[in-house]
Amino acid sequence: MPSLPVPVLTATVLPDVSGLDKTFDYLVPDELRSSVRVGSLVRVPLAGRRVGGWITRLGPPAAELPADRLVPLAAWSGHGPDAATIELAEWVAARWGSDRLRPLLVSATPHRRVRSIGQPVRRRRPSDFRDASDGARRLMADGGGVVRVTPSDDVVPIVLAAAERGPALVVHPGEPIRSLLAARLRAAGLTVAVLPDDWALAAAGTDVVVGGRAAVWAPVPDLAAVVVLDEHDDSLQEERTPTWHARDVAIERARRADVPCVLVSPCPTVTALAWSGSRWMRPTPEAERAGWPSVELVDRSDDEPWKRSLITSELVTVLRDPALRVVCIHNTPGRARLLACRSCRALLTCERCEASVQQADDGTLVCRRCEQVRPPVCQRCGSSTLANVRPGVSRLREELEVAAGRPVRAVTGTSPDSGDGGEADVVVGTEAALHRVRSADVVAFLDLDAELFAPRYRAAEQALALLVRAARLVGPLEGGGRLIVQTSSPDHPVVQAAVAADPGRVARIEAARRRELSLPPFAALARVSGDGAAEFVASSGLPAAQDGEGWLVRAATWDDLGPVLARTARPKGSRLRVEVDPPRR
Repeated sequence: MPSLPVPVLTATVLPDVSGLDKTFDYLVPDELRSSVRVGSLVRVPLAGRRVGGWITRLGPPAAELPADRLVPLAAWSGHGPDAATIELAEWVAARWGSDRLRPLLVSATPHRRVRSIGQPVRRRRPSDFRDASDGARRLMADGGGVVRVTPSDDVVPIVLAAAERGPALVVHPGEPIRSLLAARLRAAGLTVAVLPDDWALAAAGTDVVVGGRAAVWAPVPDLAAVVVLDEHDDSLQEERTPTWHARDVAIERARRADVPCVLVSPCPTVTALAWSGSRWMRPTPEAERAGWPSVELVDRSDDEPWKRSLITSELVTVLRDPALRVVCIHNTPGRARLLACRSCRALLTCERCEASVQQADDGTLVCRRCEQVRPPVCQRCGSSTLANVRPGVSRLREELEVAAGRPVRAVTGTSPDSGDGGEADVVVGTEAALHRVRSADVVAFLDLDAELFAPRYRAAEQALALLVRAARLVGPLEGGGRLIVQTSSPDHPVVQAAVAADPGRVARIEAARRRELSLPPFAALARVSGDGAAEFVASSGLPAAQDGEGWLVRAATWDDLGPVLARTARPKGSRLRVEVDPPRR
């Protein structure tokens, strides 16, 4: 009996070529039929060369495309994201207003070629979960929600409660903490894959998969629970377009898999709490108070702004105690961020664009908008005697060294990483110092008002997150941890929340304010900037307002905003940046 002809199989491939966000159909040769699947990495001929790409669809050829005109796949390269991840990426692209799938698949693809996946290596035993959190167990049984912890709480019991249900995905923004968490879970008898290095192990099947922002795309066979630790952390949001947030992708992935998702944070965001509804838990007031350090306020509301220094007498007392390691935080790099003339008291601005200027380490004045450089003289009267209205870290280091009588090291985001802040026991820096220094006795915020009143709708949440990171650095109340907060607004909700060890105060006030002003998560917001932004915004038909050199566009929901941004045609020759739910606005 003659054999039946083998049906033609075609693969739709998205090339891994920057700027080419378009798929092409190829013929699957017989020798590759057993290897390829949706998500496989393949090599294909394109424009006279071979390039890599992902298979996004397998099936018979489209009716309008004869099979004999198709070029065959060149080679199978290895394993990639599965079909469910491809579908999730398509949802994310539309949700975050993009027509680009490639950046998302890059995040979901192993860094090294994976040509074989072994057998599952799970070793779950009931004894592994004796320390699991009972509260987290109950929350997961209800479908997940938000867990508020203190800055010094151990989150391993929450992860154990997730792993008790089956294979768990855990996302954490901090690399050192991820490594420590993985080691502790292994010590508890669980098998752990740490992304990105253990992608093949994760794909084979382990008890827990741990990773950073990109781990939300990780392969987890038989996924049973998702946990996002420190969901408030800004680094969980992708800075490049599309600007997806790991928290929101985790929620959607858990929904599609019908498994619980738990968001954990000492200061849960309004977005997380709005999603959870009534499904949340928090420590007792006594436990929360014990988990925070003491917070000492330096009230500067009666000080004259023109004359006051950031180095107060209360701070000097701490600096001069040789037994204390002190970290001073001031989110202003360079020597000065805002200057005024001592002769005519005019603020120094750029002669070209009239924006404020800052003083670089070499003493020159640099425009923050157009980068014009000029000597340090007043543009109005020509005087070179300037007042440092808002000093930068470099200048503060010199002043602190005089006040402390001991060496002071400056740490910013561009400083070389010396491991633990260097040899000095006094460190001054931007918030980067909270990541670089491993321990301290005192953390002092020299001007918290700059964070509290920053021109961003999430300023309060971000200021509270800085206080949380500082609280972890100095430790809980019992260990003598101290935060010093210098502010002209001691009654601000963020300040009072830290003093009372009750972050919920900020969330309640912020939720009411954002609901009234139609800000996320109660409405959708995006920023469009770059060449052609005005034309693009006008074509979208969305309500818009100018925001500096860009535009803010709004919609009632993310489902209304994202698809419109994705399908609006880009003006010819434009270079647009579209930030959905912009992190710094």
